[in-house]
Amino acid sequence: MSIKLAFPDTSNPMVTLVQEGPLFIMTMKTGENRFTTKFVEALFGALDEIEKVRNQDDSEPAALITTGEGKFFSNGLDLEHAISVPGFFDNYYLKLLTRVLTFPIPTVAAINGHAFAGGFMFALAHEVIEDIYVWCNEVDIPSPLHPGMAAIVRIKMTPKTYRDCILQAHKFTSTEALEQGLVELIVPENEVLAKAKELGLKWSGKAKAGAIYGSLKEEMYVEGIKYMNVKKWDAKL
Repeated sequence: MSIKLAFPDTSNPMVTLVQEGPLFIMTMKTGENRFTTKFVEALFGALDEIEKVRNQDDSEPAALITTGEGKFFSNGLDLEHAISVPGFFDNYYLKLLTRVLTFPIPTVAAINGHAFAGGFMFALAHEVIEDIYVWCNEVDIPSPLHPGMAAIVRIKMTPKTYRDCILQAHKFTSTEALEQGLVELIVPENEVLAKAKELGLKWSGKAKAGAIYGSLKEEMYVEGIKYMNVKKWDAKL
């Protein structure tokens, strides 16, 4: 079985999903790929489709590769939208982070361009991150971080790297990200997706564990999941 789909539809593709053997390639296609309700719903649609396929047989190899196009992997939240839509954090963005963090197959973030703030956190929700130029600028906006957003950064970084990222708004180059253990490897821009496919194939066999793979992730990231579930948080800008 092979799939090639667009979400929400082919006339207005915000996200596409293509299956290549055991690999599910999810491509974000809105330019800056800022998170809004419609964009997150499109991502949910793609993830739903993958799980639908896996529910038919979860004993086969599989891996998810998430990427973007052009200059940006993701430029983070659409802040005006996020603070104006009731329940956006609980029902959309944080739900997305939790879902990717615990997705029941290996996940690879193929960083094609800049990953800023909420886009960086979305990348961190994946197990393997390939290439990256990242920046969390909440201190410069200034804007607080939801406890769950802070947790997902904290569990993926050393204390010093976390401090520099959150309190100093340090812009990590690809080389610095590799040195700090934030990425698996760095490659030329025109090789990002090809190398991500290699990584996905390398890890895909672990998906044969089925639901156990997702359960192991839930246990590994229990702190992050706990804080993702902090409700009724308000971003006071």
